[in-house]
Amino acid sequence: MARYIFVTGGVVSSLGKGLSSASLAYLLQSRGFKVRIRKLDPYLNVDPGTMSPFQHGEVFVTDDGAETDLDLGHYERFSGISAKQSDNITTGQIYSDVLKKERKGKYLGKTVQVIPHVTDRIKEFIKSDIKNEDFVICEIGGTVGDIESLPFIEAIRQFSNDIGKKNTLFIHLTLVPYMRASDEIKTKPTQHSVKELRSIGIQPDIIICRCERNIPLGQKKKISLFCNVDIKNVIQTIDVKTIYEAPISFNSENLDKQVLEYFKIKSRKNVNLSPWKKITKVVLSSKKYVNIAIIGKYVNLKDAYKSLDEALVHGGIHNNLKVNLVRIESDNLKPSDIKNKLKNVSAILIPGGFGKRGTEGKIAAIRYARINKIPFLGICFGMQMAIIEFARNVLKIKKASSSELNPKCVPVVGLIHEWKKNGKTIKGTDKDLGGTMRLGSYDAELLNNSLIRNIYKSRIIKERHRHRYEVNINYKNQFEKKGLIFSGNSPDKSLPEIIELKNHPWFIGVQFHPEFKSRPLTPHPLFSSFIKAAKNHKK
Repeated sequence: MARYIFVTGGVVSSLGKGLSSASLAYLLQSRGFKVRIRKLDPYLNVDPGTMSPFQHGEVFVTDDGAETDLDLGHYERFSGISAKQSDNITTGQIYSDVLKKERKGKYLGKTVQVIPHVTDRIKEFIKSDIKNEDFVICEIGGTVGDIESLPFIEAIRQFSNDIGKKNTLFIHLTLVPYMRASDEIKTKPTQHSVKELRSIGIQPDIIICRCERNIPLGQKKKISLFCNVDIKNVIQTIDVKTIYEAPISFNSENLDKQVLEYFKIKSRKNVNLSPWKKITKVVLSSKKYVNIAIIGKYVNLKDAYKSLDEALVHGGIHNNLKVNLVRIESDNLKPSDIKNKLKNVSAILIPGGFGKRGTEGKIAAIRYARINKIPFLGICFGMQMAIIEFARNVLKIKKASSSELNPKCVPVVGLIHEWKKNGKTIKGTDKDLGGTMRLGSYDAELLNNSLIRNIYKSRIIKERHRHRYEVNINYKNQFEKKGLIFSGNSPDKSLPEIIELKNHPWFIGVQFHPEFKSRPLTPHPLFSSFIKAAKNHKK
């Protein structure tokens, strides 16, 4: 039977519940156990797919086509386990399911209530799709005390009673602030947070204390006393220089050891931290570096491109160097500024995105990369911008654009009306925004003797998609005659997946999002190759 670990947070948001859960997952896996990680989000949106990056950050996409919270990216990168649609649920999904059942008469005319109907649906999600896992780690989004989180907190309380306390463990992550003015570490926020959790019926078994500096023994004893937790289960997590230190830090604090001790389970193997130590050394100590320009609409909001930022770092790790990210707002990028703003970069990347804002700056930057032989990577919308740039400036189609941006343009990029998945034809739409895109993992067939084929070392690849528009295949011959090759296509040849430029050291655009599959211990080959090209360009 699986053991369930519930991770809650208190005091403030963004304390690192996702990173803590992911680190614990790795440590338990390293000890020989099979682990699954899930996220329960308290917002009413059905999924984050239509939420602004300023509100929610990155939308992470799974192989099976779910638009999920960015924490699932942490889970994948640290644990190596590919997340599924069944690993993320929101209040919006919960209520939608409950109301659909009510409309169909499934509740036999009963009054539909938060308890038991909503909480029962949450419990169903927690225990669903479990196959031989030793541990299931469930992160509860938000903070304890928020009205939005109450149904989830109540559900996990009930769940613990249902399957037995010996099969459940509650971890509470809380802030222990340091007051510089008085040179004191304060435990009251933690005490109040735990008091709030206990008032709902949950006693935490382990408290993880997020802090700037070491917590003195006296303060740990205070937390232990007032929060009714054994002092060995008061675990500090001090701010680290890189997130890749997190598994090392938690292991040094015996988090994984205390979890196993709680469940009375012996470790099957010794923890292997050598990969993380090696990575940390490269990230923190390497004197070699490259500057990579990321040009987009949300570059100053780091969570908007979380997986992308990490994938570039992974590419640097593979090449034993640091990657410095030069973030440039495309809105403010004028053609006259480009040479000055890009003079010290070794490569240029245009990430995914939607909408017209900032497109001309992106197009001008791509032209600069193409003409000056600077390594270039365009992802999703970035590939589409590369197509538009080439069409305008090389093919001389002055009105070339995307129908997303200008309905009266020459549509070298247009709305996908249909595509195939698992042998079935899927119809596109421009009416509803949520859940109507080409989402999840799709095959692409790579051209022989192409750069991309050499990078992947494979004829068929599987990559994750998130887009509604696609490069117009009808212009393929015109582009290829001028040297822009469609080097990767859908198996039925109808959808361009990859473009690359002849007579250029490294110029590639991809319609998919390779960043979602990159992991620190196994960097994605496309990013490894891109950073290598940047390294060679710097020389």
